[in-house]
Amino acid sequence: MKVLVVLLIALAVIYCKTPLPMEKKVYIRREHSLIKPYSSMSMDTPMWDYSGSTIVSNNEIRLTPDHQSKAGRVWNTIPLMSRNWEILMEFKVHGQGRTLYGDGFALWYSHERQLMSGPVFGAKNGFKGLGIFFDTYSNHNGEHSHGHPYISAVVHNGTQTYDHDSDGTHNELAGCQCSFRGQKHDTFVSIKYINNILTVHTDVRGKSKWTKCFEVKNVVLPVGYHLGLSASTGDLADNHDVKMLKLYEVDLVPGQTFNVDEALKLVPSADGEPDRPHVEDVKPLFSRRVKTIFYICFGLVFLLVIGGVGYHYYNKYIIGRRKKRFY
Repeated sequence: MKVLVVLLIALAVIYCKTPLPMEKKVYIRREHSLIKPYSSMSMDTPMWDYSGSTIVSNNEIRLTPDHQSKAGRVWNTIPLMSRNWEILMEFKVHGQGRTLYGDGFALWYSHERQLMSGPVFGAKNGFKGLGIFFDTYSNHNGEHSHGHPYISAVVHNGTQTYDHDSDGTHNELAGCQCSFRGQKHDTFVSIKYINNILTVHTDVRGKSKWTKCFEVKNVVLPVGYHLGLSASTGDLADNHDVKMLKLYEVDLVPGQTFNVDEALKLVPSADGEPDRPHVEDVKPLFSRRVKTIFYICFGLVFLLVIGGVGYHYYNKYIIGRRKKRFY
C-alpha cells in the first residue's frame, strides 16, 4: 500500500511549472522538495527519510535542537535526474548563545544517502558529490582569512576527506562570509547548478534582495545522486531549522547537450586550487589559560609597583610639607 501511495504521488507531481525570480523556464519537482505543512514525515513526505535528532513539526524540520552533541539528517529517497537545477531554501539558525554557538548544517547532493552520523555536519566523511556548508563556528586554532558564519562549497570524488579542524578550507571551491545566524526575519539561499556552473545567492537581510555569495565554473556533477540535509552540534549548540526546500528543474541552455547514460557515469570534479595537505597547528608554548594567568599576575605586580612608587612620593611630599612648618 505504501509503495502504491509513493507511485501515485510521484506521477501526480512530475512537473508543475513555477517561475523563480532569477531564472526562466523552470519546473518545480515536488518529489525532491520539502513543502510545509509537514505534520509527519511518514504521511506527508514519503519520499524523504530522516534520522538522528531530527524533529518534524507542521512548519519546520529541526535537524538539531539547541543542545550539545546532537546530529540530525534528512535524505531524499529518489535520485535526482535533472541536468540543470536550482534549489530555493528557507532556513533558520538560532539559539540561546550570543557569542558562542555551533556547529552548522550542510546541504548535500551525494551519491550515498548518509543516514548514519558522521563528523561532517552530522554526515560521514569521504563523501562523493557536492556539499554546501553553512558553518557557524571556527574550529581552526589560527586565524582564517574570513569570519563566521561562513558558506562554502566542496566537491569530492570519494577519495578526499573533509578537514573538520580547519573548517574545510584546504579543499573548498569557494565561499563567503554571511550573517545568516540569529536573524529575526526569514533567511533564504538559492543554489543553482546550470551548464556546469555552480552559483550561490543569499537573502538574509530581510530586504527581499539576493546577494551573490560565489560562482564556480567547470563543476562536473553526475545525475542520479541524492539530495540531503544534515546538521550537528558539539560542545556548542544551536537550533538548525529548515522551513522549506524547493527544487526546480531548469531547461537546457542553448548549445547544451544531455545524455543520461553518460551523465550517470560522470565523476564529481571541479576546477580550482589543488587540495592542500593537512598540517597540524603549531601548539603554542603556553596555553591560553597560562597566558591569561600570567597577564593577570603581571597586571597585579604592575599595579603594586605603581602603588608603591606613588605611596613613596606621597609620603616624601607630606614629610616635606611638615618640615616647612618649623622654619
